[in-house]
Amino acid sequence: MKTIAIIQARLGSSRLQGKVLLDIAGQPMLSRVVARLRRSALLDGLVVATTVDASDDPLAEFCRERGYDCLRGSQFDVLDRYYQAAKKLQAGTVVRITADCPAIDPLLVDQALQEFARSGVDFAANRLPPPFGRTFPIGLDIEICSFNALERAWQEADQPYQREHVMPYFYEDATFEIISPTLSRATTGRGFKVLLLNHVPDYGTLRWTVDTPADLEFMQQVYAHFGGGDDFSWLDVLSLVQESPELASLNAGEKHKTLHEVDERGVQS
Repeated sequence: MKTIAIIQARLGSSRLQGKVLLDIAGQPMLSRVVARLRRSALLDGLVVATTVDASDDPLAEFCRERGYDCLRGSQFDVLDRYYQAAKKLQAGTVVRITADCPAIDPLLVDQALQEFARSGVDFAANRLPPPFGRTFPIGLDIEICSFNALERAWQEADQPYQREHVMPYFYEDATFEIISPTLSRATTGRGFKVLLLNHVPDYGTLRWTVDTPADLEFMQQVYAHFGGGDDFSWLDVLSLVQESPELASLNAGEKHKTLHEVDERGVQS
């Protein structure tokens, strides 16, 4: 069974319109994400999953021009978009990545996949929303599940936030047990086995995603520092922000979206 990364992307961001195609050191952000994921040793393929809305036609055309696999699905039921893409590609393991994370590290993806396979869980992640915890910088987010678990969530999840945010159904009501400094484990009331990957020390307050103009400026400066290349690691970025605290301050005050925030257009449709 194939291991497929599904990159969630759309142009209709509420805080930074068209962000996934905005320029970062000479390349659109989505291209940065694709290029970095292609360095993974354990992914068998990747696909951009966007919406069927006409506003995302330019994104689909961009993928066609660049030769990226692209599938289109529900605008607001992103869980269905993921399920349909995974089913069509015959994925046995699904890796969820969002297109606003241009510092995503393929080595972290591979490490997460190794732990997922070794532990035999249904779902693994290197970050979860409060109260569960995050110890990796915002923007290195990786979520992994088996196709069978994804299919069950697709069948059973019935709340708007569960559909829009894709994975909450897996980890809700979890109480984690620490099994090592870098791993926590839980079995939820729904019977899902869950693994949370942690980092010591805790860097969970660092913000490396792109959701606002300040985030974009931060990431543009990161890429400029590395000469416009995209083969730097997350540890390279960490060293940079530790040596240049004024860089991290550019977007330190930006607020991250919460789990229960949903697009009201989807609720009303």
